[in-house]
Amino acid sequence: MLQNTGKLAGLTLFVTGGSRGIGKAIALKAARDGANVIIAAKTAVPHPKLPGTIYTAAEEVEAAGGKALACVVDIRDEQQIEEAVQKAVDKFGGIDILVNNASAISLTGTLETPMKKVDLMLGINLRGTYLTSKLVIPHLLKSRSPHILNLSPPLNLNPVWFKNHTAYTMAKYGMSMCVLGMAEEFRGQIAVNALWPRTAIQTAAMDMLGGDGIGKQCRTADIMADAAYAILSRPKDYTGHFVVDEDILKEEGVQDFEQYAVQPGHPLLPDFFLDDAPETLVKKMEQHGATPAFKPPSSSAAPPSSSGPIESTFDVIRAVINEDVVKTTQGVYQFDLSGEHGGMWFLDLKSGSGSAGQGEPPIKADVIMKLDSNDFTKMFAGKLKPTLAFMSGKLRIKGDMTLAIKLEKLMSRMNKAKL
Repeated sequence: MLQNTGKLAGLTLFVTGGSRGIGKAIALKAARDGANVIIAAKTAVPHPKLPGTIYTAAEEVEAAGGKALACVVDIRDEQQIEEAVQKAVDKFGGIDILVNNASAISLTGTLETPMKKVDLMLGINLRGTYLTSKLVIPHLLKSRSPHILNLSPPLNLNPVWFKNHTAYTMAKYGMSMCVLGMAEEFRGQIAVNALWPRTAIQTAAMDMLGGDGIGKQCRTADIMADAAYAILSRPKDYTGHFVVDEDILKEEGVQDFEQYAVQPGHPLLPDFFLDDAPETLVKKMEQHGATPAFKPPSSSAAPPSSSGPIESTFDVIRAVINEDVVKTTQGVYQFDLSGEHGGMWFLDLKSGSGSAGQGEPPIKADVIMKLDSNDFTKMFAGKLKPTLAFMSGKLRIKGDMTLAIKLEKLMSRMNKAKL
């Protein structure tokens, strides 16, 4: 991994959302230089599903060689930010680096996204980033090594990144527009840059979002920490860049990226907002001797039964559903299939012992999935990952995303049944 050089020694970092995941990884990387780190996040007491609090993160920072200050901060609250900034200045004498990492996500369409979630994403991603920057900038202007680093993507107006989750894209691009504007506004005074991962990064939030098995398709947060370190070690005239983690680490001489893989050798899930299509990724993996999990099945695969591939798939579905599955799922799914074997099918995992078949579901669907019939069979056979299908636009989902994620667990059981 990228070696620490000591360039951040004695500098003070203000990290939002620093209690876990990428924010904490960046904090720990800086701490190994002997930096001071303010962990500014909401989690003061343990979350039932997500590990870590601001206090445990602060303990890890100090164990790594840095000095820490834990502050309870909801970045939508101006007073809480002001108080945390003042505490940081009182304790460490100033602030040199701001890492805008805190973010909220909901990968839902316009009609399926409650305004409460829209407000949450815009409030944290866009307004929170802008507000925190506004309140920290006066102190950065006094620093010898001033940086703002937003964890946000390159601005990419390809409609594919808007059509499935317009609200999230607007909120995330809001962070990127802060980079675009503030880099010019403070050029020569403060370095303002954005950092985004080439692939999905394993975090507790990603595990919740992607379901079981998503982790092995990810890299660890260490790659983002190393990339952030490379950016923050550069002079303040390095500004206005939308950096991809892999690219800057290559500039730093890093050649072995397998060291960042959760499961070395496993194909990786591309992240949002980068136009490297999944099919292109397959070719890249094959060039390096890997066998992508989402590669289409070969022509030597067993032929479908005479009753048709969709009916055959539902035969296996019926074989694995039972009262326990219904009890743990509590969802009704509708599949609107297009292409060669188009039609409507349903999966009722809310009533009795469950049921599945052709036509409309017996009660209103909680989740509606639209995709090509061939992709449907690949997805249930484990040949096409649902997350990848969704990100690439092959799968469109309306309704309860949590229930959509639960369906992936059923697919795993089906694969064990040798679909």
